[in-house]
Amino acid sequence: MAKFDKVKDLTDKGKGFISEFKAFVLRGNVMDMAIGVIIGSAFASIVSALTEDFINPLINGIGGTEVNGRIAIYGGQYINWGHFVTAVINFLIMAFVLFLMLKAVNKLMTIGKKKEEEEAKEEVVIKSDEALLLEEILKELKKK
Repeated sequence: MAKFDKVKDLTDKGKGFISEFKAFVLRGNVMDMAIGVIIGSAFASIVSALTEDFINPLINGIGGTEVNGRIAIYGGQYINWGHFVTAVINFLIMAFVLFLMLKAVNKLMTIGKKKEEEEAKEEVVIKSDEALLLEEILKELKKK
């Protein structure tokens, strides 16, 4: 009998784990994160195109040097410093745009909180009889 109880306990724990995982996956946060990753990867290709097609030619025209440069080292190998510079520019653009987006979202979040705080301040505070009596006593004492 003890063996069957242990098996039942294990299957019950397995069902709990599966239902927990299902609840986790179907929660809004995971879905939002998945959408964010997909949009982020699409945005990364846009930023790469912007860097390679617009920014690098501008740098080439202004500085008179190619961003696609490379340095020859031993054995026919090259250090592609231009590719690295392009990746850094892509990163900076992505970081700046994400910073602006997060700043906007935080601003929207604080707007909602300010309205809630104002509504909370506007609520009428109902005082007990004892509190009202104490306030009257305090007023009388201040008069004297």
